Amino acid sequence: MPSADSQDFLWIAVGDIHDEPERFAQIPELSQADGIIVTGDLTITGGVKQAELVMNALCVHDIPVLAQIGNMDRPEVDQWLSEKGWNLHAVTRELTPEIAIFGVGASTFTPFGTPSEFPESAFSAWLETCWQKARHYPHSVLVSHNPPKDTACDMIPGGIHVGSTAVREFLEEAQPDICLCGHIHESRAMDRVGRTLVVNPGMLAQGGYVLLRSNSGQLSAELKMLED
Repeated sequence: MPSADSQDFLWIAVGDIHDEPERFAQIPELSQADGIIVTGDLTITGGVKQAELVMNALCVHDIPVLAQIGNMDRPEVDQWLSEKGWNLHAVTRELTPEIAIFGVGASTFTPFGTPSEFPESAFSAWLETCWQKARHYPHSVLVSHNPPKDTACDMIPGGIHVGSTAVREFLEEAQPDICLCGHIHESRAMDRVGRTLVVNPGMLAQGGYVLLRSNSGQLSAELKMLED
């Protein structure tokens, strides 16, 4: 993590990797990065073996990595990420003495019966637990695989919003600075819920990623795309 006397950092966030991490090495800002965030879906219904292949492709720059499961990852991946010291799901961590980061992985129920799906009540409980620690920091970043409902980041074709009501309600009340999300591949977008900036970079294989910056303690997030 950045040292306590340094408030400035650049973290790169990606998600919805789905066993295709190859484009990660093409991110031009990688050489400047202080850390990497994975919002979820390392695999396609994969377990530890598949997740390890993905993480090996990301952990080559000797910088911290924080990751969590998406709905497509088997529950065993959650335990493995914890054992490796990488897990962000239901965890609050300190990026700097002024900035907390916390995560909720997996997703609410889908029509597809994917490996890691939970009711909205589970997300509410995880968020509340994380917020008990994160709320004491002047600034905070939520990493939620599920996008908040009724935003530009949770729409499937037909303009239907399929995001999480629990995440939406949490953002409305807690107002963290930034929410990094994923899950809905076709909703690569930025939006706001109150003062919270919500960013969904879409699938890594399609070139989407986010630059999370702190300059003099002020947080910002920039949606980026790799050129084809």
